[in-house]
Amino acid sequence: MQLKIMPKKKQKHLSAGGVPLILFLCQMISALDVPLDPKLLHDLVQPPTITHQSPKDYIIDPRENIVIQCEAKGKPPPSFSWTRNGTHFDIDKDPLVTMKPGSGTLVINIMSEGKAETYEGVYQCTARNERGAAVSNNIVVRPSRSPLWTKERLEPIILRNGQSLVLPCRPPIGLPPAIIFWMDNSFQRLPQSERVSQGLNGDLYFSNVLPEDTREDYICYARFNHTQTIQQKQPISLKVISVDELNDTIAANLSDTEFYGAKSSKERPPTFLTPEGNESHKEELRGNVLSLECIAEGLPTPIIYWIKEDGTLPANRTFYRNFKKTLQITHVSEADSGNYQCIAKNALGAVHHTISVTVKAAPYWIVAPQNLVLSPGENGTLICRANGNPKPRISWLTNGVPIEIALDDPSRKIDGDTIIFSNVQESSSAVYQCNASNKYGYLLANAFVNVLAEPPRILTPANTLYQVIANRPALLDCAFFGSPMPAIEWFKGTKGSALHEDIYVLHDNGTLEIPVAQKDSTGTYTCVARNKLGMAKNEVHLEIKDPTRIIKQPEYAVVQRGSKVSFECRVKHDHTLIPTIMWLKDNGELPNDERFSTDKDHLVVSDVKDDDGGTYTCTANTTLDSASASALLRVVAPTPTPAPIYDVPNPPFDLELTNQLDKSVQLTWTPGDDNNSPITKFIIEYEDAMHDAGLWHHQAEVSGTQTTAQLKLSPYVNYSFRVMAENSIGRSMPSEASEQYLTKAAEPDQNPTAVEGLGTEPDNLVITWKPLNGFQSNGPGLQYKVSWRQKDGDDEWTSVVVANVSKYIVSGTPTFVPYLIKVQALNDVGFAPEPAAVMGHSGEDLPMVAPGNVHVNVVNSTLAEVHWDPVPPKSVRGHLQGYRIYYWKTQSSSKRNRRHIEKKILTFQGTKTHGMLPGLQPYSHYALNVRVVNGKGEGPASTDRGFHTPEGVPSAPSSLKIVNPTLDSLTLEWDPPSHPNGILTEYILKYQPINSTHELGPLVDLKIPANKTRWTLKNLNFSTRYKFYFYAQTSVGSGSQITEEAITTVDEGKKAGIPPPDVGAGKAMASRQVDIATQGWFIGLMCAVALLILILLIVCFIRRNKGGKYPVKEKEDAHADPEIQPMKEDDGTFGEYRSFESDAEDHKPLKKGSRTPSDRTVKKEDSDDSLVDYGEGVNGQFNEDGSFIGQYSGKKEKEPAEGNESSEAPSPVNAMNSLV
Repeated sequence: MQLKIMPKKKQKHLSAGGVPLILFLCQMISALDVPLDPKLLHDLVQPPTITHQSPKDYIIDPRENIVIQCEAKGKPPPSFSWTRNGTHFDIDKDPLVTMKPGSGTLVINIMSEGKAETYEGVYQCTARNERGAAVSNNIVVRPSRSPLWTKERLEPIILRNGQSLVLPCRPPIGLPPAIIFWMDNSFQRLPQSERVSQGLNGDLYFSNVLPEDTREDYICYARFNHTQTIQQKQPISLKVISVDELNDTIAANLSDTEFYGAKSSKERPPTFLTPEGNESHKEELRGNVLSLECIAEGLPTPIIYWIKEDGTLPANRTFYRNFKKTLQITHVSEADSGNYQCIAKNALGAVHHTISVTVKAAPYWIVAPQNLVLSPGENGTLICRANGNPKPRISWLTNGVPIEIALDDPSRKIDGDTIIFSNVQESSSAVYQCNASNKYGYLLANAFVNVLAEPPRILTPANTLYQVIANRPALLDCAFFGSPMPAIEWFKGTKGSALHEDIYVLHDNGTLEIPVAQKDSTGTYTCVARNKLGMAKNEVHLEIKDPTRIIKQPEYAVVQRGSKVSFECRVKHDHTLIPTIMWLKDNGELPNDERFSTDKDHLVVSDVKDDDGGTYTCTANTTLDSASASALLRVVAPTPTPAPIYDVPNPPFDLELTNQLDKSVQLTWTPGDDNNSPITKFIIEYEDAMHDAGLWHHQAEVSGTQTTAQLKLSPYVNYSFRVMAENSIGRSMPSEASEQYLTKAAEPDQNPTAVEGLGTEPDNLVITWKPLNGFQSNGPGLQYKVSWRQKDGDDEWTSVVVANVSKYIVSGTPTFVPYLIKVQALNDVGFAPEPAAVMGHSGEDLPMVAPGNVHVNVVNSTLAEVHWDPVPPKSVRGHLQGYRIYYWKTQSSSKRNRRHIEKKILTFQGTKTHGMLPGLQPYSHYALNVRVVNGKGEGPASTDRGFHTPEGVPSAPSSLKIVNPTLDSLTLEWDPPSHPNGILTEYILKYQPINSTHELGPLVDLKIPANKTRWTLKNLNFSTRYKFYFYAQTSVGSGSQITEEAITTVDEGKKAGIPPPDVGAGKAMASRQVDIATQGWFIGLMCAVALLILILLIVCFIRRNKGGKYPVKEKEDAHADPEIQPMKEDDGTFGEYRSFESDAEDHKPLKKGSRTPSDRTVKKEDSDDSLVDYGEGVNGQFNEDGSFIGQYSGKKEKEPAEGNESSEAPSPVNAMNSLV
């Protein structure tokens, strides 16, 4: 395919047969910007084009002549005429008005006579030749004005400290508006801050005044830039005084009723000085700067914040001015419309003001009309598309006349904002004006239609020589012109070999671009331009030069004052280019000093001085390129010769690739400085820019004496290399990367790894693998050939080629069948070696058969062994994972009521055909079934098989409590064991008395029928504590016991008429007290006890002071509570007892302080029956009053043994009983 520029079809507005023409170098696109080639100006006609004009709003200086510009070009040269205020302006009748020769620019001489106001008005210029007429914008001419301030008398202002103030400016209205600023008599700008600032209207605002604001020269100035004049307002005097000073002033001038209070202005929340109210409106035009202002007063000085209520402020277009009192948004658009809120805040409060912003828009171009150059018979369009707010109205003119009243042209058709031309002729040439206008302005654009018939012309000089540095773009020009627009073709060499678009880029202006010019790009190139009227061609020549490089750069140097330093700069360049070496110091010329000398490669500085320190730059310039390198020179005072500095090497440089073959290349480099430690080796790394850009991989290592390495390469890799040097200190920084080298593609030399076949459904086989990476692909178009067949069948291999993925699903396979699988890599070049086959399986399904011959052997009351026969392997239909037993208790043998069935599961891995079921409930009926398990799930269950566990020993009775104590009897009530674990045969009750010394009396055994839950013990001793041991029995044996203690009532209680106490569940009090505090005998007894305690305390104190020792028993007696002193043994009362700490200490008394609480609650620290030690006894039971009953289970107590041990502190309960 030849490389061509074909005429582009005009955008959708063109008919299929029409083609536009392009003037060379974008002439067609913008005739205003690109002038015609001088050689064409002599031959080609062109309608007028306005090239320069005065601005639409033209403000003139009335002291100078008025110049209204209008410049245009065309062939033949256009003539000019003007209108003023819509009527013809005859310049010949006004002697003050002249037109520049060859131009339409008007010069009005008002400096000699006349006034500028006489020539105010709206002017428009028309440039006309035989091809049409172009018109300028409406130019509104107005003289600038800088009026004076009106005379006024300004009274001095007196304010209290802290009040707010606005100093008005109100400048005279000038043209253009004046720039306002405040200064003093010395023409120094007045300082401004968050407290004092100038508003957009020019007024000076004080949020609160301070004494330092007092001055007599607040002056507002108005500067009119156009006339370079400044007008001044009368000075304003301000005095800020305290309350006392203010009252003195009022006393001298006003009545007594106008005095101020004693306090100065108080702190107050903010209020807005401008704008007023809570809301205001602001309208701005698109593209302008939106300025919003809020200034507040208050004490302390308020701070201003800005937010946009329905969005965020544009970050890159938002600016805060005037201490954040002014918000400015540049280049506003319709999107900036909305509500903006300013917030003024100080310590006493905040105030808000909302500014509603509406953005309107003067007309702006969407598509401006462009000049058309057509040949006879062609088609084209002029498009004039604009937008604005409100929407602009589009109107057309031709040669300055509204198109509605212009001469009719059959070749044109108007369609709104588009004029369509068809089958144009030379008479169709004209200049069209598009006017887009709304209430905010207008746009006027001229665009000509020029109908020409011209054969191709090539404007680039023949045999032009282009010289380009290698690896840079080369641009070969072919400037052309023709109508119709010629098609451009490029050829290389004398044999006319065609240039293809995959290597070259052809621009619309005919320029041929070679993106990366190489040595083989050198040669002769021919540009050919053709249209239906003829053909033209031109030859240019291209030479490719080697780049200029500095291969030995000047190095950083530290030298002593008075010594000599040398900088080396070795340059490598193209042999046809002659470089010029220039040395600079600190980017300037070298000092004109004979101490500085240069030769081909060196700069030598002799007798170095302190001023010689700095940056020295070596620059090598050729006619095509340049290269530079710099080094720093530091001058130090003379010192003893320093020891050599050892460091890692400098990086290698000047990497070059030679002997470039398919699978190898030779890399050469220049070593950097070794920094006083010899280089031991070079490390070479590579980057694959095609597959792993930015990642460097190890390639090779060579000896430190080598500067060349032969590198083995892989196919289809875009290599770049870099080299690092290493010495005994360490490794250098990497060198610059070499040029890139793309190796040719080849077939893959390896196959994917981790190939697996595993079904996800019963009828599929999912084949997965780890794909090759880009480096392993060896070429483009990486794919995989996936093959499979059944392992045990005679089927042929089935294969499919898939894209670069990692999975393929084979559907419609039989369930759980072994397959042989292969995955082979291939690319556009060929296949990888034949891969080895791996085995996989299609998808599993649920097992079909339940295990048979299930039977149970009961080992003991809590353990059973289950046996079953294995299922046939084919019925598993998957990988056998094991067998799963479901078992549950159907009902207990001792309880006929059914409970909620809770199934338990045990899984046995592999091929086991038996298993143990632990943790069974004794004396219970169970059922179970067995199922086989594979990777898909469980198979059907076997027939339920029931079995019965034998009896076991029962748990402890659920509760034990003593009720209705009398003088010689106690009644026991209990609840059966929560887990009888069989049929209860009887209960065993053992009990024994405890005397005052906590000695245990003889043990009495008693058997109670199993159907009883209440038993009364008679003939007991009065006022005696008993301990009870209670447990149940089955035919297997005795269960865990529960213990309790209780006291019979005392005889004295009956004689006094006190009713027997009600010992509730677990209560330690066995008698009910009477109100003895009012009894005389009790009062006397208490006095005797108090006297006894006092005597004991005195004796104790004396013995303590003497350092004497006394028995523990006496010490305890001395500190005992007189109300609970124990009676003597011969009184028949018992002392305090202790609970049992363990099964082996049942007969031991309670520890000191371990009193049984009055509510008889058996606490954990008082008993060895810890709830934590029992499997089912962790939840105690409580009476209605909250006292603990003490239900235990599981743990047995040993049989109590008789024996006596010494007593400790007496129980207060027993002591009270003994006193009653």
